[in-house]
Amino acid sequence: MSVSCRNLGKTIIKALPLHQRRLGVSIYRRRIQSSSSMEADLKSTFLNVYSVLKSDLLHDPSFEFTDESRLWVERMLDYNVRGGKLNRGLSVVDSFKLLKQGNDLTEQEVFLSCALGWCIEWLQAYFLVLDDIMDNSVTRRGQPCWFRVPQVGMVAINDGILLRNHIHRILKKHFREMPYYVDLVDLFNEVELQTACGQMIDLITTFEGEKDLSKYSLSIHRRIVQYKTAYYSFYLPVACALLMAGENLENHIDVKNVLVDMGIYFQVQDDYLDCFADPETLGKIGTDIEDFKCSWLVVKALERCSEEQTKILYENYGKADPSNVAKVKDLYKELDLEGVFMEYESKSYEKLMGVIEGHKSRAIQAVLKSFLAKIYKRQK
Repeated sequence: MSVSCRNLGKTIIKALPLHQRRLGVSIYRRRIQSSSSMEADLKSTFLNVYSVLKSDLLHDPSFEFTDESRLWVERMLDYNVRGGKLNRGLSVVDSFKLLKQGNDLTEQEVFLSCALGWCIEWLQAYFLVLDDIMDNSVTRRGQPCWFRVPQVGMVAINDGILLRNHIHRILKKHFREMPYYVDLVDLFNEVELQTACGQMIDLITTFEGEKDLSKYSLSIHRRIVQYKTAYYSFYLPVACALLMAGENLENHIDVKNVLVDMGIYFQVQDDYLDCFADPETLGKIGTDIEDFKCSWLVVKALERCSEEQTKILYENYGKADPSNVAKVKDLYKELDLEGVFMEYESKSYEKLMGVIEGHKSRAIQAVLKSFLAKIYKRQK
C-alpha cells in the first residue's frame, strides 16, 4: 500500500520508548499534519525520523543524563548532523525505492531506510567535526566550525567520538532483528576504517616542515580520494539500500567500482570548487592551498607548469598569507585550470554513463544514474 506521512507517524511513534510516547505522539502529529504525503515531501519525512532517532539517543538507558548533558548533546546534534544538504542520507531512501522498481514501500521500510540514511549523516558529521579540527578550518556549512563555537573548543573531539558511537546505537536499536544486521555493522565498520585511512594518507603528505610538492601525483590523489571520500559518500548509501533489498554485496563489486569512480569525480569537483566557487554558495571558505592539500588542481598545475611557474608554485603553495594564496590562484587561472576541469568533467560524465548503461539491471542503472544526476555540474 502507499505510505502516507500519517501512517509513517504511527510506525515512528511505536518505535519510541514507552516513557516518550505520550510526548512523541503530540509532537509528531503536529509535524505530520503539515505534510500531505511522504512522496510529496521526502525531506520532511526524513527530518521527522531524525527527531525520533535523536530522542532515542537523548534517552539512551546506557547513560544517566543530567539536564545539562542532554542539552549539550541535543545542541551538538542539531548543529552538526542535520545542518547539511542531507544528500547522502536521502540517497539511501531514493536508492531503495528504485531497487523496489515502483513497488510501494511499507511503513517499516520507509522508517528503516530513513534511519540508515541518518546513520550515514551521523558518520559524515563525525568525520567533519574532527576533520575541521585537524585542518584548523574556519567555517562549515555556512557557519563556524563546531570547535570554534564559544565554549566548545576541544570538547568537539569527544563530541566526534559520541557521534561515531551513536551510529551503532541506532543500528542496534532498529536493525538487530533484521537478517542483514551483521552485514550492516560490518559495512559501517569497514567504510569507517577506509575513510580514516584515506584521511591518514592525506594528512601525512602535509607534515609541517616536510612539505614537498614533488610527492604529489594523480595516483596519490586518487588513492586519497578513493578511501577518504568515495567509499562513505557514494558506495555506502547504495550498499545500505542493497542490503535492505536482500542483496549480497559480494555480488555487486561492479556497482562498487562505478560508485568509487563517481566519488573520485565528485572530489575533483570539490577540489575545483574549493578554489573557484563563491564561499557563500559553497558554504565554507576553501583552505586547500593554505593547507598544502594534495588537490587535483595542484597536481594538474604541476603537470602543466613551465620551470618559472613551477618555482612560483613551490614558493607560495601551502602558505597562509593571503598574498601567497593569491599568487597560486593567479597561476591556476594562467594555466586555465578552469578549462582543464570543464574538459575533465565532460569526459568523466560520458565515461560513467557508458559504464552505467552497460549494466544488466535496469533498477541498478536507475540508482547509479540518480547518483550521477545529483552531482553533475554541481555548484556546491
